[in-house]
Amino acid sequence: MLAASDPYGVSKLEAEQGLLELAKELTMDVVIIRPVLVFGKGVKGNFSTMIRLVSSGIPLPFGHITNKRSLVSLDNLVDLIITCIYHPKAANQVFLAGDGEDVSTTQLLRQLAQAMGKPFRLARVPLFVLAMLAAMLGKKAVVHRSLGSLQVDVSKSQNVLGWQPIVSLEEGLKRCFESEKQG
Repeated sequence: MLAASDPYGVSKLEAEQGLLELAKELTMDVVIIRPVLVFGKGVKGNFSTMIRLVSSGIPLPFGHITNKRSLVSLDNLVDLIITCIYHPKAANQVFLAGDGEDVSTTQLLRQLAQAMGKPFRLARVPLFVLAMLAAMLGKKAVVHRSLGSLQVDVSKSQNVLGWQPIVSLEEGLKRCFESEKQG
């Protein structure tokens, strides 16, 4: 189980606990799914920022980043949700949603550039320099979120539900940029 470390995380954890308690009182079933960074066609937020960075063509200062990050494609998240709706063993459980392929931020950006058909340029800036610059700009949390490690274990979803991700990271990234005509 992940530990909540900020007010947002604490409020989500409290909401989950409240729902599970309410489910017991009302004899209803609840399933909680905790997704990591969700990516897919039209997704906003941090993933959209990564797309803009790669599209810019400027050398990105992430050549020394060796973190490990779990991600989940929109296709895999939807498939897990559907599995949970219909699987009797999903009731009153908490599942972590991820693709099961952890990559560094650098690897993700490289694969993203490949899926976009864009060149990928890296500058090898040490992490401590990036952290100092981010702190000076008031963006320390952004650097920690983006360049720190966050891995989740999806084996519970696999073992309890028999669920497997339906698309690989590479395929999920390609699908982000498929034209509407191909869809």
